[in-house]
Amino acid sequence: MPDASLAREVRRWYAGAARDLPWRRPGTSPWAVLVSEVMLQQTPVARVVGPYAAWLARWPTPADLAADAPGEAVRMWGRLGYPRRALRLHACAVQVRDRYDGQLPRAVTELLTLPGVGDYTARAVAAFAYGQRVPVVDTNVRRVVARVVEGQADAPVRRADLELVESLLPDEPEQAATTSVALMELGALVCTARAPRCPSCPVQQRCAWRASGRPDLETPVRRPQGYAGTDRQVRGRLLAVLRDSPGPVAPGQLVGVWDEPVQRARALDGLVADGLVDPLPDGRYALPR
Repeated sequence: MPDASLAREVRRWYAGAARDLPWRRPGTSPWAVLVSEVMLQQTPVARVVGPYAAWLARWPTPADLAADAPGEAVRMWGRLGYPRRALRLHACAVQVRDRYDGQLPRAVTELLTLPGVGDYTARAVAAFAYGQRVPVVDTNVRRVVARVVEGQADAPVRRADLELVESLLPDEPEQAATTSVALMELGALVCTARAPRCPSCPVQQRCAWRASGRPDLETPVRRPQGYAGTDRQVRGRLLAVLRDSPGPVAPGQLVGVWDEPVQRARALDGLVADGLVDPLPDGRYALPR
């Protein structure tokens, strides 16, 4: 079982090495933490900082967002990708307003009832917004623990990781929350997937993976699908036309975004099925109202 000194060493490193990110600053509301966590899903930090600030300037509370149309959330999402996240945030804001009097709940079990809030996000909000002793495991945390504790190159996130990470956390809730974000930061900045900076690691002397010669993964990591030419690219271009238009658009305005008509129609149908685009009775298309 890992000893408590690992958490202390990681927190000590974090105190001097942490990035100054807006969602980590004192006074950040639980709602703002949730917004950051949703935006950061599958999206690099550098792409999130600007949209995060703009989103909260317009909708600083769940009630503010809930009072607006879901299509405006899609419009503000811009080019962050995976725009269904915007719809889920809007639906989440409506439930927080209607069920929780506008205040984001504290308990993981209650957070999990909100649209778009999965196990990781619920635990992240409980730890980072409310300072609770809750294990938080993303791919960065999993990689650090796999290497330092288990001596593995990396591994997918598993349910069993929650128990292992919890065993690393100190009993004091605020220290536990800091340990969680410190482990995450260590994985993002030092213990990276492709080029780990082992000489800069604050726990290199106790790393089981380094001690065993940094063995490779037993199963190679599958490369993600490219973006160019995919339905995702077509969907993004179609949505861009709708976001940039002050009102509904005619079908002809969408033809020019992609030359291949079958793929274009399939992508548009997918946007409608996902609730990101509303087909109007007159044949035009609009963002959801």
